[in-house]
Amino acid sequence: MTLALPSAPAPAPRRQLVVATALVVSAAVMLIAGMLGMWMRFRAGAPVRTSADGLEQIKDWLPASIKIPEVAANTMAATFPFAALMAQWAVYASKNRDGQHRSLALIITGVLGVAIVNAQLAVYAQMGVGISDGAYQSMFYAITGTMLLLVSGGIVFSAVAFFRSVGGRNDDSHVITAHALYWYFLTAAFTAVWFFVYVQK
Repeated sequence: MTLALPSAPAPAPRRQLVVATALVVSAAVMLIAGMLGMWMRFRAGAPVRTSADGLEQIKDWLPASIKIPEVAANTMAATFPFAALMAQWAVYASKNRDGQHRSLALIITGVLGVAIVNAQLAVYAQMGVGISDGAYQSMFYAITGTMLLLVSGGIVFSAVAFFRSVGGRNDDSHVITAHALYWYFLTAAFTAVWFFVYVQK
């Protein structure tokens, strides 16, 4: 009579991509926080002058000729939470082995990312200012341009996750989880940028 050894325990799930995404997110958080810190320091250190009637002090930070299109900026701020929600839907569908809804959620996330990029480009076109026109303009393009690159990375992430999804990778829940983590970061980061750059100016 032959006695069989008990089967080995299942290997622990690998979370390298989730950990790598968390590290990238941590670095990006420090980058955005540092840039916003510089923004507030530049704004606080802008020269102050007395108005023509002598009744108030005016801080020369945002040039009077620059008009920020608030509709496009507010549209971006409202779109990010929906993109994060779609990314979370993809996680939910992945856990339930629902490949069709997972792929649909990833498509919608990517499309919303493209819409955000389009809105940011519309802001640039409507403002019509150059990068080297002054301190405000340089800082504005530096912060919003960095955010634009991060969003572009999120779109690429969505595309990669989608192609893996339609390719039958039903066991790639860690990819979908990392994707959702990145979009949660983008939502939080843009909320901070929107408040300090577009609202407070």
